[in-house]
This record gives sequence, structure tokens and C-alpha cells, in this order.
Amino acid sequence: MGRAFEYRKAAKLKRWGNMARTFTKIGRQISIAVKAGGPDPENNPALRTLVANAKAANMPKENVERAIKKAISKDEGNYKEIIYEGYGPYGIAIVVETATDNNTRTVANVRSYFNKHGGSLGTSGSLDFMFDRKSVFKIAKPEGLDLEELELELIDFGVDEMFEDEGENGTEIVLYGPFESFGKIQHFLEEKGLTINSGEFERIPTDTKAVTEEQRAAIEKLIEKFEDDDDVTNVFHNMAAPEE
Repeated sequence: MGRAFEYRKAAKLKRWGNMARTFTKIGRQISIAVKAGGPDPENNPALRTLVANAKAANMPKENVERAIKKAISKDEGNYKEIIYEGYGPYGIAIVVETATDNNTRTVANVRSYFNKHGGSLGTSGSLDFMFDRKSVFKIAKPEGLDLEELELELIDFGVDEMFEDEGENGTEIVLYGPFESFGKIQHFLEEKGLTINSGEFERIPTDTKAVTEEQRAAIEKLIEKFEDDDDVTNVFHNMAAPEE
């Protein structure tokens, strides 16, 4: 099925943590989207996608509405997306995406996690060459629609991988395409009347590094520390999937 699918299998660790932490992180992303494009999902594609993501995460509608209202209030913090890059133990490359209103706090925490687990924080952009940034959409599997025909249409928008996967809400179609094609793919799916369950970006490693089970356990402890931090929205790495 391709490199993106194999990486996705390898990356299925504890993604968000508990539900309250999930809602906090989505709320911060909503704040950033609202301040960039306004509070109306109909006129703000990024916000529209985040509302779908919130629904997929079982975030109550009132929580989403509260996050949007809070984002346009004067009391809301000014959240920014900041990326940190470094190496974990055993030379595993790690990219940490954050949404923070206090960069001093966040960088101190990220550095301490690296240091305490045998890694080191690197400079911005130092690991760009090791990852391909991809647009990822999950859509509800449509009834009566020719999937092969859909795939051929999506190729025109740069989609280079498409496969079925079992999600919490049943069978989904997962699409991978270029980072810069996110808006075009989203617009096509909406025009087609397809239900977008979620849309996001992933960083797919250009090459993966094999580790032993003992090494994997140590690396996963570091990844979990990042994922437990409220400022962190995503963690990507180039650790190879365990052999089956």
C-alpha cells in the first residue's frame, strides 16, 4: 500500500492522551485557525476541517463553539504554531509540533524531555530533509461510488496514495497527497459531497531506522512525554515499525 501506510502503522502509539487533553489541543488549533481566517467555518476552510477533526475525536459541539468564541475574545492567549526538531536516543529523528502562547515555557519543556531521555534538541529546519510533509484526509466510505474512479480523479489533485482503513466510525478511505495541495483536495471532496471525517498534515520519514525492542521502549517513553504535554499537537519520528 505504500510508504505512508507502513509509516502510519508504525506511528500508532498513544496519539493524544486522555480526552480532556485532546480537547485542549484541538481548542488551541481552533484558536489559531480563527485568528487567521475568521470564526465562520463556511468561509474558513482550515476551521471547517478542525471542526470535522473535533467531531471525529468526540469533542462536544458546545466545546467547539466555546473555543471559537474564546478565540475572538480579548482574553484568549495568542497561540502560535512552533516546530522543534532533534534526535532521541539511538539516533532517532523526532519532529515536535506545538501550539503555544509561551515559547519560553514550551522550548524549556521540549529541551528537558530530550535531555532526560538521552536525546538532544537541534536547530530549526535541521531535519526537514528527512521527512516529506503530506496532506492526509480520512473520508467516510461512500456507498455506490466507484472508488477506482474516485482515485483517478484525485490523482489530478496530487493524491498519491489511497486505501481503506477501519476507524472508530467504521470503514474510512484514507488519502495522502502533497502538503501544498491540502486546500485543493479539501475543496474537491466537499464539492463531491463526500464526508470528511478529518484532515491534517503528517510528516512521513524518507527513510526509517530499525531498533531493538529495548531501544524501542526507551524511544516510546520519550515520545509519550512529548504527547503528554498540552503544548504539543503532533510528534513524528523515523523509527521503523516492529517486525511482525
